[in-house]
Amino acid sequence: MNLEYVPLLRVMRDIQSVPRGSPPDFNGKKRFKKYLGTIFDYDKKICKLPTLLAMNPMGKDHVTALLDAYLAMDGDGIGTRVTTEVAIRLADVPGDFKVGLLVADDLMGGGTNRYDYEFAFRVGGDCSRTGEGPPQSRWVKDYWITGVLWSSEAASERAVREAILTAAYRVAYQQRHGPARTLRAMLAQEGQVMARAGCSGPTLDEEDIAYTREVLIPYLDADDMRTCIECLFGDVAARTLGFTPRGLSPWAGLALALHDGKR
Repeated sequence: MNLEYVPLLRVMRDIQSVPRGSPPDFNGKKRFKKYLGTIFDYDKKICKLPTLLAMNPMGKDHVTALLDAYLAMDGDGIGTRVTTEVAIRLADVPGDFKVGLLVADDLMGGGTNRYDYEFAFRVGGDCSRTGEGPPQSRWVKDYWITGVLWSSEAASERAVREAILTAAYRVAYQQRHGPARTLRAMLAQEGQVMARAGCSGPTLDEEDIAYTREVLIPYLDADDMRTCIECLFGDVAARTLGFTPRGLSPWAGLALALHDGKR
């Protein structure tokens, strides 16, 4: 797998530097215009930086502070090193990809539900991508791997590492095994991906692992987003989306997946 890291932390910080609603631009038109101009090249009719489509262009000061923290620790330098590391590990996997970090605003982004977004990043995208040949969309020139950082979590080197490693290993897994359509397949995919990336969590104690395994048995062949989110992310997630709580701890299904992936 050929991977090229593209530094995006400074790009996002530059977008944040445009006032979000200062006079005479109370509705943030200037920042949104910069956001669109950064992502799209309208003359060439391409999306230059599709990774940033999931950024909150109206992010508040907490996003600025988080980006500053990542820039202070040279987050893009860490990203470059991790990308080089994982490219060597995945040298036998075909495809050419650009790699970038994204700060997703799950803390105060009004339209960003953490669990809905995370489900899409983990299993809801185009799982059939090979990284070979031109992308199917005429608006996109390159294939991208997105490492997601969340505005509700503190900046750390581990967050950068896990974001890039899980994203890269997920693409490699999907190439070998195809799209994860059912809860059973999602658990298998995410367990292998998180274990290989050396993720430290989510975790549950042994009693809760056994309980979660029992609760999930009737739903393993489910292929609808609602049931899968309820099972993967637990009752807290279900309630934020108006779904059905099933008596599960936070991140229960993913904790079970990681537990089994490490065995």
